[in-house]
Amino acid sequence: MYCHNSAGFWVRFGAGIIDGLLMSIIIGIVTFNVYGGVSERSPYNIIEVLYNIIVPVIWLGYTVGKRVFGIRIKRVDGERLGFGTMFLRYIVGGLVYFLTLGIGVFVSALMVGLRSDNRAIHDFIAGTYVTYNPPEYDLK
Repeated sequence: MYCHNSAGFWVRFGAGIIDGLLMSIIIGIVTFNVYGGVSERSPYNIIEVLYNIIVPVIWLGYTVGKRVFGIRIKRVDGERLGFGTMFLRYIVGGLVYFLTLGIGVFVSALMVGLRSDNRAIHDFIAGTYVTYNPPEYDLK
């Protein structure tokens, strides 16, 4: 298991900010069109979950934010990402962060910043890492 050309903390953080801004815009548009304005019944959770699970599976590990920074999610075993992998990474990883009252998020940030493979808790749960390598690199 070798995590070649892994992406560190700041680039992953920047990609997360772009994805968060994109989600805010999309959810704002959907909420405005469905509810006619600001609503407590925002579809935020379902849209965010679908985005973070489906988009990387169909777009070879990229989200919009990751694509902007030239990084993508990759399985450590070299296999293609699937819905199960992304469910583990996003839902189960998120559950761990929730159950640890956010301490897991802090620990993960330290792991990404300090480990040579830059893997966070959710990466270990799902068997993934984030790399600068484009998909073509996998085909060689």
